[in-house]
Amino acid sequence: MEDFRFYNPTRIYFGNDSLDNLTDELKKDYERILIVYGRESIKKNGLYDKVINILSNLKKTVFELSGVMPNPRLDKVYEGIEICKKENIDFILAIGGGSVIDCAKAISVGAKTDKDVWDEYYVNKRECGDTLPIGSILTLAATGSEMNNDSVITNWNSHTKLNYTNDKTYPKFSILNPTYTCTVSKNQTVYGSIDILIHAFEQYFSYPRELCLSDCIAEALIKFVIKNIRKVVEKLDDYDARSNLMWSSSMALNGLIGLGKEQDWSSHNISHALSALYDIPHGASLSIIFPAWMEYVYKKDIPKFKRYAIEVWNVTSDGKTDEEIALLGINKTKEFFEFLGAPTSLKDVNISEEDIDKLVNLVDIDNAGSYIKITEDDVKQILLNCL
Repeated sequence: MEDFRFYNPTRIYFGNDSLDNLTDELKKDYERILIVYGRESIKKNGLYDKVINILSNLKKTVFELSGVMPNPRLDKVYEGIEICKKENIDFILAIGGGSVIDCAKAISVGAKTDKDVWDEYYVNKRECGDTLPIGSILTLAATGSEMNNDSVITNWNSHTKLNYTNDKTYPKFSILNPTYTCTVSKNQTVYGSIDILIHAFEQYFSYPRELCLSDCIAEALIKFVIKNIRKVVEKLDDYDARSNLMWSSSMALNGLIGLGKEQDWSSHNISHALSALYDIPHGASLSIIFPAWMEYVYKKDIPKFKRYAIEVWNVTSDGKTDEEIALLGINKTKEFFEFLGAPTSLKDVNISEEDIDKLVNLVDIDNAGSYIKITEDDVKQILLNCL
């Protein structure tokens, strides 16, 4: 294992009554609160009214930023920053999925500086100063943003999608009630679950080669997610399966399974270009890119891909070469995505070969790659393999 530092300060309240903890978290220290959310779903399921009632009982002054979209936009971040500065906001409460939480994180960074949040932090990755504290109430199992220090924002003007990571953007707390995910549509559930899986894959398929505890935890998580996705797509309101997916979302990207690993993230960086240019759901772009990435790099670590095929997909080794076993594991991954109804080729989302060069130019190739440090040529070939 490589040397590592582990830090995660986010308090988690999990379960059917977890919203009850919001009162204790906000009753002191914070008076002027900005709630950030998406469209109408939290109003339809009653969560909005419950939160407003709690804040009203606490006599908080509440401001709202609604309309956060999937692949959260920079213009919405700027809108939130303006509210925070004008109204002297001292706490941001994100209510929604990862897009909402990521938007809130970006606002928290930009609200305490006169510098441009996009150029200074998302493009140039500079250390931020003071930030506004945030908390989250999670309604979609997917990104893990509820328990990490990373956020991803899309600049629709330049068609770029970039991340910013800083320990000051960890949520102070996150409330996870699986009930609020039971009304999430099948497509959203599938794409969110694929995101969970590939978060685990990005950390698992990386150097060093030696098997470590992080790998074993990742394997257990991957198998657990696959099992519970199957249950949820059969019965969307299965509370137990939804619970398992919700906690898996947090565990897949709270830092634990990446300890001692280089980690890769090439597939995420390539998939961000698809979302930034065509507004494709993040999970859908990953289900297209990741199998092609696997096929492109597997020869760099056939033992790991072989182990994955055996441990996760129960591929038998009788009469097969190590490479054949590894390829079977890759094929089973792609078949599982197809079983879920997710796209697995660029043609599935109406992207043709003539679009490839545009996509290559949008991929952030810095700080990505373990088996290979991806170049523009690598990105182009992976994308061509997705056709």
